[in-house]
Amino acid sequence: MRHTWRWFGPVDKVTVRDAAQAGAQGIVSALHHIPTGEVWPVAEIEKRHAEIREGGLVWDVVESVPVSEDIKTRKGEWRAHIANWQETLRRLSASGIRTVCYNFMPVLDWTRTDLRWETRHGARAMRFDLPDFAAFDIHILKRPEAAADYPEWLADEAARRFAAMADDRITALGRNIGAGLPGSADGYSLDELLEKLRSYQGIDRETLRQNLVDFLSEVTPVAEEAGINICAHGDDPPWPLLGLPRILSTEADYAHMLAQVDSRASGVTLCTGSLGARPDNDLPSIATRFADRIHFVHLRNVTRETDTVPCSFFEDEHLEGGTDMVAVIAALLAEEARRREEGRADHAIPMRPDHGQDILDDLARGAQPGYPAIGRLKGLAELRGIERTLLHHRYGLV
Repeated sequence: MRHTWRWFGPVDKVTVRDAAQAGAQGIVSALHHIPTGEVWPVAEIEKRHAEIREGGLVWDVVESVPVSEDIKTRKGEWRAHIANWQETLRRLSASGIRTVCYNFMPVLDWTRTDLRWETRHGARAMRFDLPDFAAFDIHILKRPEAAADYPEWLADEAARRFAAMADDRITALGRNIGAGLPGSADGYSLDELLEKLRSYQGIDRETLRQNLVDFLSEVTPVAEEAGINICAHGDDPPWPLLGLPRILSTEADYAHMLAQVDSRASGVTLCTGSLGARPDNDLPSIATRFADRIHFVHLRNVTRETDTVPCSFFEDEHLEGGTDMVAVIAALLAEEARRREEGRADHAIPMRPDHGQDILDDLARGAQPGYPAIGRLKGLAELRGIERTLLHHRYGLV
């Protein structure tokens, strides 16, 4: 696999040179400062390439070109936004980019109640606490009919949690849950979030699925022509939130998407952490089934506190948690070998150590939540060790 590292641009407290010293071979980045829906300017694309080259690496993957809410709902300026997304693909291709990640989560991207939760050994990790999330939905956001979306025991527990919450915890929940895409300046106040939720009235799961298929039907031919692989990131967490449907949460969801737009150019960002928050997602099996359409990989692990859907979970160390990381990596290496035999130019699958716990000097660095320097370095080293072992000429299993 090609070992990559997410970098949020010059504002990132972890530099490209840090990534190179950690063992990364390439960078995953995006132009977070360009408003969603607009075409990425050529000059800004080239500037980001130059910034990364100056640090000693190259820009391998774009994560992400955001898909606007207008596109997801097919309202407002959706036609112009699709045209702009297509043009951005062309410009990225002309600059040498061959892999573009995106997601189709409505309103919120990855969602956590805690961004720096203390683990058993003092590290800091991201966490999704289900009762706290329900307390936010019902009592802080005050979404109409929210209580009806939760079982009685959970609504009761949410009420108890809220009654005991200090003001600073209430503020933190609103900030954490309403945050925008990682690295972006976007975010929602409570009133803005309620307004965004109202824009999805009348859009159920089947409608949103069809909107994804329609979007891919329009952008995939451009990706094919441009020589770019576009790859959908799964829902995080992988279940409905705030009354909104989520449509890339299971193996069956991905199978539907890939069958409806059956082109190698439209594929999967395999995120073992997002899908791994559900006990019914078998990650090694998913990696094997969709191997030919996996264009980008996020390797991380979560520990579920219950085997229910939904559940509370936290971001564990890369080789802990519920996902068999050795089996996942073995499946990916087997696919790379198959691609090499076919002579495919995209035989090396870009992988990055996703998220990570704040450890050691990370605790004082204040980097983007989930993206510390040392925690990711540790994760990359562990994952690279598995890969080297599986490929060793004497002990190799693939």
